[in-house]
This record gives sequence, C-alpha cells and structure tokens, in this order.
Amino acid sequence: MNTNSIRRKVMAGVTAFIAGATLIASVPAASATETADVQTLSQHGGAQRIANTPASGKAKNVILFIGDGMGDSEITVARDYLYGPGGTLNGIDKIGQPGATSATETGVGQYTTYATGDGSSRTNQVTAVTDSAASGSAWATGTKTYNNAVSVDNGFTPQMNLLELAKANGKATGNVTTAEVQDATPAVMESHSTQRSCYGPQGKTDGSSDDSAARCDAEQLLQNGGIGSISEQLLDTRADITLGGGNKYFNQTAQAGQWAGKTLKEQATERGYQYFEDPSQLASLTEANQDSPVLGLFSSGNMPTQYNESKALDHDTAEQMALAGQKDGNQSLVSCTTNSEWLGNRGASLADMTSKAIDLLSDNQNGQSNGYFLQVEGASIDKQDHNANACGQIGETDDLDKAVATALSKVDLSDTLIIVTADHAHTSQIVSWPSYYGLTTPLRAKDGSALYVFYGTSSSQMDNGGSMSHTGTQLRIAASGPGASRVDGLTDQTDNFFTIAKTLGLASSTSEINALSDNADVSVEKASDGAYTADLTAFNGDASVSYSLVDTATGQTVASQDGCTVDNGHQGVCGIRVRTTQTTPISFSADTIKDGSTYRLTVKGKQSGKQVVKEFTAGATNSADTTADGTIEVPTTDVTEAQAAAAEQKEALAKTGIAIIMLALLAAVIAGASYAVRRSRNGVETSGDGE
Repeated sequence: MNTNSIRRKVMAGVTAFIAGATLIASVPAASATETADVQTLSQHGGAQRIANTPASGKAKNVILFIGDGMGDSEITVARDYLYGPGGTLNGIDKIGQPGATSATETGVGQYTTYATGDGSSRTNQVTAVTDSAASGSAWATGTKTYNNAVSVDNGFTPQMNLLELAKANGKATGNVTTAEVQDATPAVMESHSTQRSCYGPQGKTDGSSDDSAARCDAEQLLQNGGIGSISEQLLDTRADITLGGGNKYFNQTAQAGQWAGKTLKEQATERGYQYFEDPSQLASLTEANQDSPVLGLFSSGNMPTQYNESKALDHDTAEQMALAGQKDGNQSLVSCTTNSEWLGNRGASLADMTSKAIDLLSDNQNGQSNGYFLQVEGASIDKQDHNANACGQIGETDDLDKAVATALSKVDLSDTLIIVTADHAHTSQIVSWPSYYGLTTPLRAKDGSALYVFYGTSSSQMDNGGSMSHTGTQLRIAASGPGASRVDGLTDQTDNFFTIAKTLGLASSTSEINALSDNADVSVEKASDGAYTADLTAFNGDASVSYSLVDTATGQTVASQDGCTVDNGHQGVCGIRVRTTQTTPISFSADTIKDGSTYRLTVKGKQSGKQVVKEFTAGATNSADTTADGTIEVPTTDVTEAQAAAAEQKEALAKTGIAIIMLALLAAVIAGASYAVRRSRNGVETSGDGE
C-alpha cells in the first residue's frame, strides 16, 4: 500500500469520526419522555416533574392563592378590561416578578393539570382535562387522582393533605373561599371523599330533604361505617379559621355517632366553634385557635359575585353591537357594574376575608411560634366562565387580585412564601371580532376600547351559553418569597404540594407522613353513665383508623370498624376519621363492655399501618384518675404486636377447637340418628315378615 493510499484511509477515518462526534453532540442530553402508566402516575408523588429539585429556601408561612378556572386567558381578560393591555394587576402580576415586591426570591412557570381517571365511570386512565376536585387533590396531597375525587387516590384511599400536615407540624391553619366551603377546592384541604358532591349527611340539600344516595357513596356515611360527609369532616379537621359560603348545608342532621339527631350548626357550636353567618361580624373577630376556631359561612350557597351578570351573544347580535360601537365610540358596548348583593359591600370581600385570616393566624399562638398555612380561593372565576358571564369572571378575578395585593401589604416576604395559580384553564378568549362559532360579549373596557370576549365550548343556541367547559391547557404558577424559584419552568400540580411542604418543613414523602403516627397512643375512660370511650392521640400520619375490641375470655369480637356495611369495594373511606393533633374518640355503649371482663383493643392507622394494642379490665379504676365530671381513666396494659398475634392465634385455635368439638358432636348426633333410623327400618321389615 503506497503512502497516498494510507493517507486517504486515515483522512477518511478522521472525517468519519468527526462526523459521528458532531452527530452525537447534536443529540439533546435528555430525550423527550412519554407519559408514564396510570399506576405510576397515581402513586403519591408519582407525577412529579421536579422530584429531585430541593426546596431553595425555608419559609415560616405559606399563602396559596387559587383562582378557580383562572387560566392565562382569564387573567388577560381581567387585566385588559380593568387596566388596558399595557396595564398591571395590583397583586397577581406582582407575584413572581423580580423587583415588584421585597422578595429576594421569585419564580414563574407553568404546570400541567391532567387527572388519572374519569369521574363518571371511575376508569383509571390519563384524562387531559381535570375538574376542580382532582386538581385540588393533586396540589393538596401530592397524589394524582380521578375527576370527582376529594383527597383520595385512585384506590379510594385518603391521602394526607397540606392543612392536616401543617397542623401535625404545629402550624396554624386557614381555609378561605368565595364558594361553598364544601366545594371542591376548599374541601380538598379539610376532607376526604370519593364523591365531591357529598356535602353533608343528607347530600347536597338544605336539610329539608335527603339526596345522599345520589350525592354520596353509601360507604362514606357515618351510619354505614364511613368517615362522614365533607361538612362533618370539616368539623373534625378543625382548621383555625374557615371562611366562605354554604351555610344551608349546616342545617342537615347527623345520622350517627356522638352528634346523631343534631344539626351540623348545633354540633359546630357545641364543639367550640365561633360559628356565624353575618358578614358584618368578620371585622370584630379577635382570635382563631384550636380552643375557639372560626367558622364563618356568609351565604347559603356560593357567595354573590362582585359584578352583575353580562350576556354572551350570538354572532349576529354581537356583531351589530360591535358595529354600533364603532360609530359611537364604543358607548353602546357593555360596561360591568357592581352587584348590590356582593358581600364586599358588607365587609366580606375576598380581600377582607384574607386580611382577617392573616391577622388571626399571625396572632394565633401556633402561628406566632411555628407559622401558618393558608389557602385562599377566588372560586367564581370558574363558575362565571361556565356561564359565559364575562363581567362575572372579571369581577371575581379582580376580587382575587385585591386579595393578593392585601396579602402583599401585610406579610414579610423574607419569611412568607406567596404562590398564585389556578386549578384548571377555562374557555374564555379575547378575539378581534365576534365569531360565528360561539358566543361573544362586546365589552367597553375601562380605557374606552372595545374588548370582545369569546366563548366557544358550548352551543351558541343555548341560553346565555349554557355551561362552558374547562380546558386542558397548562397553567401559570408564580411565587414570591423563600422557595419561590422551585416553580420555575414546567412543573406539575403535584409538584406544588412538595414545594409547599418542603418549604414549610412538613412531612412530604410517604415514609415521612407515615412516621407522624409513630407516637400514636390509646387510653380508655369510663363515663358516669357506664359508657366507655377510647381516646386516640397522635395518629397524625393517618386520615382514618380501624379498630377491633375483643373479649379476651371468649375470643369474641364485640365491636369493630374497618370495612363498610355497604360493600362496593371502596374501602378507603371506611373507619374512624382521625382528628389531626386532637383526641379522636371511639365510643362504646354500656351494653358493649361489661364490668369485670377483660378486653383487648386494637387500633390501626389505615394509611400509616401504625398499630396500638391495649388490654384493660372493665370496671378497674384508679381514684386518682377521676375527673370533675365523674369520668374515670381505666388502667391499660400495652400489648406488643407479637403478643397480640399470639393471642389472636390462640383464640383462633380455641375457636377451631370448639368448632371441631361441635362438628364431632354433630357427627355423633347424625350417627345416632342414622342408627336409630336403621333400627326402625329393621324393626318394620321383621314385623312385616311375621305377618
């Protein structure tokens, strides 16, 4: 081989190497990934996009603002109408904007909102368009779930939410909304339900009727061994302050348990809540804590909107109005007007409620020492978008914006993280001219310009647009304060849970949450009427528990609650609802527990798996443990899991032995009867032969 030939081959090899290296260098470091399977996505934390991103800061307090249905379009519609396209919203636009506030850390991004199941059929599948229940559950618990679910997973098991976890961490807590407090977004912080419509023990009624069969899974209800309706659980969760609408549902009557026969309103008062319905009382509140929590419900249903309703018009009508506006300087176009029924006229705007909540939580002893978590929802942006009510949704966006601005004026962003986002996108769009294919509202913006708001997700033949639908578009999320930069880029709604939890120092992983029940304990008391109560404490990693009470002498289970009496397979909502950081009682009648008998009580956390086993002899007392009301603490003995298992095995063997004896006796009886029959038959045959 000559020198030139060798040179050509070497050069060819070098060229090929360079080309290959260039090709490799041009390939992105991380290729696009497809959606994981539903089983993976529906696990706690399984849908995170930034699972390995640590919290960038630590905050004492977090305020989470949710604009229900507030997609990018809804924000833009409100800004353009109120301040013009070049204007600035006073609160929403400042969050996440460097230099707009005193925050040294800011972040702005987008997040995905899909669900992992269809709420109507409960099929487990990736569902691109979420409802408010599934989306709220995602940021409240870090777990993707199906549409219609309230802080339960695809298997109907309750998932611990941020408000419960904040309480477990010793923080003060608040929940504020312009909707009914039983509505999806506030409900995900105070309850766990397989049906978002299970407002109360009689369903979604004012107590004068009962539609619980249509609104609630039967096994959710207390009388069927469930953990109770959304309103009943709200009272158990016991946030320091809860403000919103929905007071008519508190006229419903409890059907089982300690409060059976009493309305939820009566129950709230007897349980120490500062319950009130007059919005003018809000300003006079001076405290909100676990001894005296605030429950202000200012309307029978959702709270009235700030602006009066506007009508969305078909193409011809809207175009005629638009043409007229071109001639008269837009004077004929729609201008929004303030609703006389709006509770902001009576001191209970969303900004008013937010201001009072911040004051009360800051003054709360836990709030002062450990900080607080507060969720605030502007609820009816969504509801008015559904109605194709442009003025309605603009007013509600403005109401939320003022609430954000109020928070900015009251908090220190060096120790408080404020996040502003939404639960899902919606249908409204700004268009250049009324469209043929939907409904349009021609507005005259505050700067005098024409603004055409278009709704195209429902038939134009429906009166006022019927019900426009959610969309599956990713949403804006913005934050200012410690930990804010974690919202940068593209995240998922479940990442919001981890951002808040990690920034506040709350338990967030499954193991961390389960560990909150490590110190769980159970004591037993006897009341003066002879009834017994088991008091559960520190099951703070659980939303519900199961229990069984066994007579150790007979091995018989005399009381239990684990599964439900209605067996539809939804076992996640069965058991006893845990009252986080409080004492959770289990009551036994005097007929169930007999003095002189010894019992073994087993209580198990249904989320953490933590098991506490106690043995006690009914009637045994210690006079030193007698309280002023005559209640006596009954001495108990701890039983290890090994001891409990051995006892259960012994009881099972004893039951087996008894069963064997009974079978032997039955066999003897059958044998004896068979012998008698044969003797009888033989006797008859002999008698016949003799004749």
